[in-house]
Amino acid sequence: MDRTDGRRQVPWLLAVWALTRLFLLLFVFKVYVFPGPDVTSDISVIYQGWYEVLRTGTFPLDDVTWQYPPAAALAVLSPALLFFLDYAHAFFVLAFLADLVAFALLLYAAGRPGRTPRGAWVWVAGVPLLGPTVYARYDVMVTAVAVAALLAGARRPRLMGALTAFGALLKVWPVLLLVAARGRRAWVSAAVTAAGVAALFALAMPGAFAFLTFQRDRGTEVESLGALVFHVARHFGWDGQVLLNYGSVEFLGPYVEVVSTAALALTGAAFGWLLLWRLRAVRFEPHTLADAAFVAVLLFTTTSRVISPQYLVWLVGLAAVCLCFRASRMGPAAGLVLAASFVTVLEFPVWFSHVVASDNLGITLLVVRNGLLVAATVVAARVLWRATVSRPAGPAPLPPQATRAKEPTPSS
Repeated sequence: MDRTDGRRQVPWLLAVWALTRLFLLLFVFKVYVFPGPDVTSDISVIYQGWYEVLRTGTFPLDDVTWQYPPAAALAVLSPALLFFLDYAHAFFVLAFLADLVAFALLLYAAGRPGRTPRGAWVWVAGVPLLGPTVYARYDVMVTAVAVAALLAGARRPRLMGALTAFGALLKVWPVLLLVAARGRRAWVSAAVTAAGVAALFALAMPGAFAFLTFQRDRGTEVESLGALVFHVARHFGWDGQVLLNYGSVEFLGPYVEVVSTAALALTGAAFGWLLLWRLRAVRFEPHTLADAAFVAVLLFTTTSRVISPQYLVWLVGLAAVCLCFRASRMGPAAGLVLAASFVTVLEFPVWFSHVVASDNLGITLLVVRNGLLVAATVVAARVLWRATVSRPAGPAPLPPQATRAKEPTPSS
């Protein structure tokens, strides 16, 4: 695809982005009602409750649903910037603006040498597939920071490091963006930024790191991969419960701790695979930084005890950055993530009652969605390994000129 063709796609990208985002805004502002439970209630109830506590200068120390690192306070407090709107409406506008920033960065990147508009298309299509939940959580803000960090990574490692550290202090997972960072500049910048921002929060607001304890005590959320065990077991007499626990709908009862421990073990195995890959990787291209980050977040999302719908926003954003690079081969994995995003909006919020009831429809939706995520993880990891890890050592093939020189000369 040449640059002229890429420029021709810009009006279509702008038009589709504007139309789809208009519908998302109409849904969150309740001009139209989206099927299923109200996804905006978290903003008007939970986020606004945190806002009232945070504005007093302390973190919600007595609220176990506060499970976020300290810079998340900035996202929760940000609606105060739009003081002329009520809290929920201001939050929706800011989420929309974060979406716009990510789109603008991807669109700008598409015009550079070696880049392509594929990434912008992934973002334009992927976000609305997840429905209004995208604008009713602060994950789109974190994802915009992650997109900016990865796009800056190849040429401005210090900026990437600073943005990655800030993103990690918003919601932890962006620390995985550094998995393929080479040299010291990105790592040093990330460490300095993280230390400085964390120290400021620790000194200014009590309870900045209480979220670590709350995260440790979480169970198995009903949408996770491990939850499928209990969805099926309920049909064979398992006597546990499905309850709202630690801010999400989780399974509680016999063997839940075993499955949660198994999920942690899978996450540990994923970390081990990433470490092995980093030790053996020898070929690093400009797109490797984004590809590796995409694989890392896929691994940790798929093996997590919790796979909330908004987690798919992270994957869509990272897939979009990968596909900005013409040389990236993450297209099939990105397609699987987009398919998983569509199934996600069906399982939440459209038919979430079926998921909670563990009926045939609910189980089918989770099997398909989680199966797509597992497939995307395996495909992406295989592509990354084959593209970056050296092949077994062996005799190098001779160049064609040398081969011809060794051929016998016909006798006269």
